[in-house]
Amino acid sequence: ASMAARSIMAETAARAAARLPNGFRTSAAVGARRHNASLAPRPLPAGRPKLFVTRQIPDVALRRLAEVARLDVWEGEEAPSRDELVARAGDCDGLVTLLTDPVDDGLLQALPRLRIVSQMAVGFNNVDLAACTRRGVAVTNTPGVLDDAVVELTFGLLLGAARRLAEGDRYVRDGKWLVAWHPLAMRGFGLAGRQLGVVGLGRIGRRVAEIGLAFGARILYHSRSRDAAFDAEHAVTGRVRFVDLDTLCRESDFVSLHVPLTEHTHHLIDARRLSLMRPECVIVNTARGPVVDEEELARALADGRIAAAGLDVFEREPLSNESPLVGLGNVFLAPHLGSATFETRDAMANIVADNQIAFWKGLLPPQLVNTDWTPKCAES
Repeated sequence: ASMAARSIMAETAARAAARLPNGFRTSAAVGARRHNASLAPRPLPAGRPKLFVTRQIPDVALRRLAEVARLDVWEGEEAPSRDELVARAGDCDGLVTLLTDPVDDGLLQALPRLRIVSQMAVGFNNVDLAACTRRGVAVTNTPGVLDDAVVELTFGLLLGAARRLAEGDRYVRDGKWLVAWHPLAMRGFGLAGRQLGVVGLGRIGRRVAEIGLAFGARILYHSRSRDAAFDAEHAVTGRVRFVDLDTLCRESDFVSLHVPLTEHTHHLIDARRLSLMRPECVIVNTARGPVVDEEELARALADGRIAAAGLDVFEREPLSNESPLVGLGNVFLAPHLGSATFETRDAMANIVADNQIAFWKGLLPPQLVNTDWTPKCAES
């Protein structure tokens, strides 16, 4: 595991150690210390549990899951409907879900045997954590392994939008490249010497800032709190500044978003903040679609109030062909590819397997999200 992943595991262990559910002990993946809690009555179902997997996931994880459970895997590319999900998972003990699978109290009520929901994603906005905890259902996610892939895609989108790569590709394919080279043709923006604004200096945001510095950019960053260590590390160069969000929007040549979706970050980039940005500004979103007011962004791009955008996430996915973004030449669009490398998707699937296998062995899942969860007894 990466250093970041090990750090997250250690944090999870520390939180969980304070209140370990009866009948469960920590796994080696969470920490070497084991807890000798007394077993709750019938903490796990007799026989092999049944799991419903809401989409095909990498075989490396399915093979591991099949060693401990009976699997039912949804074959469709689109998510199962609520009725389909209830029909297929009604007798299941566990679920493997994606961000596009709503897990709310109504679904939990319809799945009385359900004990664990393993999300193949870092985010879990689609899961009602309070309802899961109340009903004794554990929830897990897959943090710490997406960072490199998301950072790489961030710069792919940033450079693609700033250097007009999608426009250039269409220009060639449409037979419009008739002059070999012209001094004024297809000019874009470079990173060196410009200001890159990073919104959210978590693991991904910090890495984006570091790579931006390697490109020769100056960094403006905004986060919930100032990162004193990051500031000290780059104090000598004078190329890093912590600023408020409005200042970042006003002074940045590039704005890259790396915040979770919460009630506070919904439409964090709205009409007012878009109006603060420079006409040559390029905005990149690999975080969550609703962090940006998409309609206002489309208007700003169409009117030339900002130069370009690189987007991997959208308010509604998949993005409709009717979206005004689709018809804009200054937008570089990607279909939510942030984690889409062979290595990352395999790693995410393996964490799903780690969580499920630990749970059914009576171990605390390594990536437990609702750490105040108390297990319910198995259904007879």
